[in-house]
Amino acid sequence: MVSKTFTILNPTGFHVRPSKTFVQTASTFPCKVYVLNKGKKVNGKSSLSMLTLGIAAKEEVTLEIDGEQEEQALEALGQLLTEIHE
Repeated sequence: MVSKTFTILNPTGFHVRPSKTFVQTASTFPCKVYVLNKGKKVNGKSSLSMLTLGIAAKEEVTLEIDGEQEEQALEALGQLLTEIHE
């Protein structure tokens, strides 16, 4: 298992569009993906679960990834968390 904490840089937070992209990307990996924020831990492959976190700009989010291709998933998903969207 690998884990790392990222800061959300998008000024509007992690809303519907970036959440959808995150879930689609997470689903391409065979490993388990969990996202932790404000004491909650959710399945990173579930759009509804991701939206329940209500992740705002400048908040820290921790990814926990376990299984096959976990390092690749951590790199790809971490990049999505720190992207700035217009």
